[in-house]
Amino acid sequence: MFEQIGNWVAFELLSLSIESQLGAAVQFFVMDTLKIFFLLVVIIYLMGLLRAFVSTERVRQLVAGRPKWQARSLAITLGSVTPFCSCSSVPLFIGFVEARIPLGITFAFLIASPMINEVAVVLLITILGWEVALLYVLAGITVAYIGSMVMEWFKPERWVESYVWDIKMRQQQEQQAQSGGFAKRHDFAWNEVKVIVKRIWHWIFIGIALGAAFHGYVPEAWVTKYLSDAASWWSVPSAVLVGVPLYSNATGVIPFIEAMLGKGVPLGTSLALMMSIAALSLPELLILRKVIRWPALVVFVGVLVVAFILVGYLFNFLYA
Repeated sequence: MFEQIGNWVAFELLSLSIESQLGAAVQFFVMDTLKIFFLLVVIIYLMGLLRAFVSTERVRQLVAGRPKWQARSLAITLGSVTPFCSCSSVPLFIGFVEARIPLGITFAFLIASPMINEVAVVLLITILGWEVALLYVLAGITVAYIGSMVMEWFKPERWVESYVWDIKMRQQQEQQAQSGGFAKRHDFAWNEVKVIVKRIWHWIFIGIALGAAFHGYVPEAWVTKYLSDAASWWSVPSAVLVGVPLYSNATGVIPFIEAMLGKGVPLGTSLALMMSIAALSLPELLILRKVIRWPALVVFVGVLVVAFILVGYLFNFLYA
């Protein structure tokens, strides 16, 4: 539906050419703006409604009461079955943070969700074979598990924006909602939507605009030209760094990766690029900045960049 609206606005309402860079950028901007705001409103409302029925302290205790490996595994599993791109994962990430779920566990979801999903796995099996698909999934799970453990080691809770931890006021509001009927619970949930969206809406627009610009104006030929040298040590790090400002989901980038492999780009380099495009993006980081401070973003990006580079080198070695 969102893609169809984006097509209508860009190619019919504005009469832009389907082949033009501007047309691709506008179509992407409209489609992702609608999709992300829809997800943001729905997920924040549902999380707020849940908090109006079940206290966040109870949710936190349920998660905290599990062994960390189990809670982390559940977060990765949830991320793997939700086919979100990096920006679409942020609303649920915000909901987890608002519900006081430990941030180390929450980051496991944020890493796994854009990297792994059933549609991408099926496409990988179809295009590259089940061995590559299995290795990619295992690599994604490993990155999410170890990456979230490293994030937890840095104690990222200290870098969460102060308004998120305004526990006393939120607990009072939750208690009032829980003591009333559905109307009060609805009012509480809708107020959560208004408060959070008001804080981050302009960052979402800026982030999506950047993603649309990269989507429309960065040519695939430029990427393949400079990343096809398997012997160069810098090819994998370059692929990861090139992938960060680009914006897509794992499913959308697979045809691009297929084209790269067809032009001789090594498998490890291609998959490192795929991971960085899917799991890291400037739009995602801009939106996350309204929830966590710069030190947490720097650590988050650093951990994933190192992980993707190591995965790229490993795949290039295995498939040399």
